[in-house]
Amino acid sequence: MSKTKEIKPIDVLCVGDTVVDIWIKLNEETSHTYANENGPWLALPFATKIPYEETEVQPAHGNAANAAVAMSRLGLRVAYQTYVGGDQMGRETIRVFQKEKVDTRFITIENEEMTNINFLVSFKAERTILTKHNDFDYEWPHFRKKEMPRWLYFSSLSENAADYHDEIADWLEAHPEVKMAFQPGTWQMKAGVERLKRIYARAEVVIMNRQEAAFVTGGSTKDLHDLFDRLHSYGPKMAVITDGPDGAYASDGFKRFKMPLYPDPKPPVERTGAGDAYASTMVAALVVGHDLESALQWAPINSMNVVQHPGSQTGLLSEKELEAWLAKAPDWYHSSSF
Repeated sequence: MSKTKEIKPIDVLCVGDTVVDIWIKLNEETSHTYANENGPWLALPFATKIPYEETEVQPAHGNAANAAVAMSRLGLRVAYQTYVGGDQMGRETIRVFQKEKVDTRFITIENEEMTNINFLVSFKAERTILTKHNDFDYEWPHFRKKEMPRWLYFSSLSENAADYHDEIADWLEAHPEVKMAFQPGTWQMKAGVERLKRIYARAEVVIMNRQEAAFVTGGSTKDLHDLFDRLHSYGPKMAVITDGPDGAYASDGFKRFKMPLYPDPKPPVERTGAGDAYASTMVAALVVGHDLESALQWAPINSMNVVQHPGSQTGLLSEKELEAWLAKAPDWYHSSSF
């Protein structure tokens, strides 16, 4: 008689679109950048063949996908809810998640669609992303009692999933015991707070960078306290605003903190995935019981190590590795009030 497979509770269910990243590293001798009144631009010779340095295909990427891998490596029981096509890239994406010990039972394969693909053009440690999201038939899954997640990590979905946000909001309102972290993606920020007010209202923590916070709230990048006040007014109990080389700021509604970056042991290879590593590691720390101030010490370490390697996931650390970096942190590496 065969044994019934034990259903283990899920610490975090990550939700968001998955993409295959196809990297193209440009040759600096054949490409250049320039700036005008619309910002910086990448320039390539037109209507000719251009040699490039290297290319790499990386399945199972995207904001929520990177978060799932990060939190799994940190020892959490992580499941992922997403959609892939019935193509080779979709099958390879699922294999990657299984290798990373991410539960794939909530990944839906749509045989008539192709898996999302991004082309990332890398030039001088920065990247330009060519992106397209396919029109999947989004539908929120049913959870048995024993597989209910403790946390939801909700991130980037395309405009094609607009109504899907309402399904997620309905489910969150029906399950107030489930906590939710929200790291909004491009469309979710453009959609506006009013369209996603039920999502913001249920967020335990919301995480975005300084420019994104100003865009979402209509505030000024020069007034962090006002940005936090606006974010808290939408409902989140905690808010984190990352600020590039200046580190990050955080608020729990009562206290506000500034946290520096962890020092780079050597110059970054490229910065893709740094924000996802920061946000997901912050949430992982909260899930295992750290308070906001303590979680702020975890997040920069994983972000630092990710930019020491190519891609969004290669440098993600285990909890043991992260704690080893924390143990040798310089004396000034701690949060302060602001």
